[in-house]
Amino acid sequence: MPRFLIERNFAEQLEVTNDAASAVKQINDEEGVKWLFSFLSADKKKTYCLYEAPNAESIRAAARRANLPADVIVQVSDLRPEMFN
Repeated sequence: MPRFLIERNFAEQLEVTNDAASAVKQINDEEGVKWLFSFLSADKKKTYCLYEAPNAESIRAAARRANLPADVIVQVSDLRPEMFN
C-alpha cells in the first residue's frame, strides 16, 4: 500500500489523549487509512505523520472527519542507509 507523509500545523500545542487517539483510529479504519507513526515538533504545534493509504484523498477525508489539519500530503517511499551496503 502507498505511504504518505502528512504535515499538520496546529494553532495551539497538541495534547493527545487516549480517547482522541482511539477516535482518530476508528475514523482512519473507516476510511481505509493506517497511521504508522508521527513526529511531534519541540513546540508541540506541528506533526509529521507517516500513513499507509490507498490515496491522498482518503487521508484528507479522514482528516476532515477527525477535524485535523492535513496541510501537506506527500507520497513517499523508503530509503535507508542499509540499502546501500
